[in-house]
Amino acid sequence: MNWEILTSEKQFMDLISSNSLFAVFKHSTRCSTSTMVKNRIERDWRLEFPIYYLDLLNYRSISSLISTESGIEHQSPQLIAFKDGQPFYNASHTSIMINDLKEEFSTKINLN
Repeated sequence: MNWEILTSEKQFMDLISSNSLFAVFKHSTRCSTSTMVKNRIERDWRLEFPIYYLDLLNYRSISSLISTESGIEHQSPQLIAFKDGQPFYNASHTSIMINDLKEEFSTKINLN
């Protein structure tokens, strides 16, 4: 799998404005749970849309912007998937499961 790196507020706003399909993984490099979830994502990611990696220690302001734009409270680790500028999947900590995201994608996105 290939991580895209999210490094600016403008980059996130451009993604939202583009109405593209993408996911953001908020990761704390100091958290063992976050590292475990990151490894699980890397092992299980087989989706045909990009996933952006957000280093929370270096880019906390981007996480705040994501919370404001999505209406979803910040957590870490957290995975949020967007389509047409709106979130359609959100999970945090050990609840992050790629199979759950695939199911949401199938029912909410592919059928539209």
